[in-house]
Amino acid sequence: MPPPRTPPLFLRRSSYRQRRRRDAARLLPVVGLFLVLMPVLWGPQDALRRDTAPDGIYLFVVWAVLIAIAVLISRGLNTADEGDDPEATSDPGSGR
Repeated sequence: MPPPRTPPLFLRRSSYRQRRRRDAARLLPVVGLFLVLMPVLWGPQDALRRDTAPDGIYLFVVWAVLIAIAVLISRGLNTADEGDDPEATSDPGSGR
């Protein structure tokens, strides 16, 4: 009697990349919050007034870069086949 077949130890490349894209999409808001709060950390402590122009430019650039990264990640998520991932099952209560 032959030994039972065990599943492979490694994921397929497309499935692995799909999971990493989902992880990046989940991590993006945390990274964005950290980057948005950065101007609070680098402000001068001894000045009575603070120059907000560099902070405004920084926040606009961070906002634009986060949008661009989100677009790239979402394109990768939209083009992947859902049949590759065995965990991507539809919810029975969703009516699909």
